[in-house]
Parts: sequence; structure tokens; C-alpha cells
Amino acid sequence: MNTDAYIKPPEKIPFYIKIGLIITKRVTKKDLLAPRLLAWYPKVAISSAVLESLIAHGDKDLNERILKLVRIQASISIACSFCIDMNSFEYEKSGITKEEMKGLAGKVELEQIDSFSEKERLALGYAKLISQTPVEIPAEFIEKVKAAFTEREIVILSSTAAQVNYWARMLKSLGVPPAGFSDRCEI
Repeated sequence: MNTDAYIKPPEKIPFYIKIGLIITKRVTKKDLLAPRLLAWYPKVAISSAVLESLIAHGDKDLNERILKLVRIQASISIACSFCIDMNSFEYEKSGITKEEMKGLAGKVELEQIDSFSEKERLALGYAKLISQTPVEIPAEFIEKVKAAFTEREIVILSSTAAQVNYWARMLKSLGVPPAGFSDRCEI
């Protein structure tokens, strides 16, 4: 485990946080530094775990591909290396191509990539706007979003991008390096 963060994990971790660490390791197949650092303040460790456990995974409203695109775009937009690493992992399993990844990274203009649907383009634009500071969403853009997505879908899109932003700001503020999920990712 890379421990090059700004602080070290506490030497004593409460047993209930250790249970969370075991679950995290089982799910991610990695011994992640971030949850260990959050053990300094168990309330934030628990609330962050709850937030993470409730993420949208793709269901009847929005599919896995569009949610993965939003997570990757938010990660890139906020320039969080850990988030890019984790959210880009196995992107091809969500039907995302290398060309699309280059578009998300700004190496190719999104308009030049024919494989993105109009809904995906709107979702990507929305993720970019949510990830900027200050968050400013032009009225004409939100009208396009409202025409393409249901209210429920808009909440799912905004909460998905906001969740990435939460983690990005938390992880960057603690100096958490990438965990090695996407060593072969070409963005």
C-alpha cells in the first residue's frame, strides 16, 4: 500500500472501522489508504462508507455506461488522480472505447466521437459543469437536460457527479495517491 499521503493512518483503528476495511478490501481487491486515513475521525469514515454503498450502479433509469461516463468525466474535470484511477478501471466493461476515453480526457473533441449518444453528451456536459468552481449551469443547458432526462435521472446524474467531487476533494486534501486500479489506462 502506497502511504505517500500528507498524514499517516492512526496506529489504533476501532474494530468497527476494521470491519469496513475488510469489506472494502474484499470489494476492491486493494488495501486502500483512504479509509485508513478516515479512521482518524470515525464519523466521517462511517458516513463516507454509507455514501459509497448507496451509489447508483445502473438500473431502470440510467444504465451502467452513462454512470461510468459521468464518474470518469467528473474525475477528470476535478483532476483527481485517485478518482481517475478508480473510476476508469475496466472502463471497457461498461462499453466505453479507447477513443471515448481520449474524448473524456480532452485529447479528442467530444463532437468528433460519433459513438456518444445525445443523452451521454448532455450527461458529460452536466458532469463537467457540476465539477467546476463555482458551479454555474446555464439556463439553456439545464433546459436541454430536463428535456432529455426525467427528474429522477437528473438527481441520479447530479448526485453521481457530486459524489465523485466529494471524494476528489477529500482525497486530494489528504494527498491520497492513486491505488493502481488502472495501470494500463491511457488517459
